[in-house]
Amino acid sequence: MTVYSEKRQSLWLESWHRLRKNKAAVLGLVILVFLLFVAIFADVIAPFDFRTQNLNAVFVKPNATHWFGTDNFGRDIFSRVVYGSRISLQIGFIAVGIALLIGGFIGAVSGYFGGIFDILFMRLVDVMLAVPTILLAISIVAVLGPGITNLMIAVGVSSVPSYARIVRANVMSIKQMQYIEAARAMGSTNFRIILKHVIPNTLAPVIVQSTIGVAGAILSAAGLGFIGLGIQPPNPEWGSMLNAGRHFIRDHPHLTTYPGLAIMITILSLNLLGDGLRDVLDPKLKE
Repeated sequence: MTVYSEKRQSLWLESWHRLRKNKAAVLGLVILVFLLFVAIFADVIAPFDFRTQNLNAVFVKPNATHWFGTDNFGRDIFSRVVYGSRISLQIGFIAVGIALLIGGFIGAVSGYFGGIFDILFMRLVDVMLAVPTILLAISIVAVLGPGITNLMIAVGVSSVPSYARIVRANVMSIKQMQYIEAARAMGSTNFRIILKHVIPNTLAPVIVQSTIGVAGAILSAAGLGFIGLGIQPPNPEWGSMLNAGRHFIRDHPHLTTYPGLAIMITILSLNLLGDGLRDVLDPKLKE
């Protein structure tokens, strides 16, 4: 077991060294770390409170005081974009966590035990896949109501099928390996085999999918916010800011430019990192 653990650690260390050689992935990682830093220290970085209104300074163009200008209520857009990073990243990571927990459980049980579990769970997944992800998320939010918690649940649940299928496919392949048979012969329980052997060996594709999934979750949340089903004002979610600014886009394009750039940069960084992780962790792409 010690040899196996050390070998696994060396593989992860080797993967890290290979990731460092991928300039696009490193760029994505640097941008993501920067965004996380901004989100964590938003209270320090933002020069104004995101709720503060100044009706004497509405639609101010970007200047030295208001770097991104102000909106129709005189609120500082830079501060709202900074606080918005906290909300959007929180939604992205927690929604993926929900999808990973539910989808991972369904996929692991279906792939390992098969039989009636596989039939029931996969038919449920097939039904969910029959509905477009964004439409399923809209339906869930419409039932639960708008709000950050309901939005995370909606985006997370709508993403469950992709994680369930990925985990199931990997578990079905792994359970045929000789070391799984050896673990069974040594008297290991199914729970121990899944926890100690199956799950660790499914981490690589799950990590890749989760990284790209965070980008998809943020984009879905922004889309829901844009149509008014996301975070409600005055909370500064990027999609909601786009929705609020679109009415003034002709005369005051800065209201939508900066939230849109924030979404674009975040999605780009996650996709770059996800592509790099796929190249590093996928054994078929290794040199």
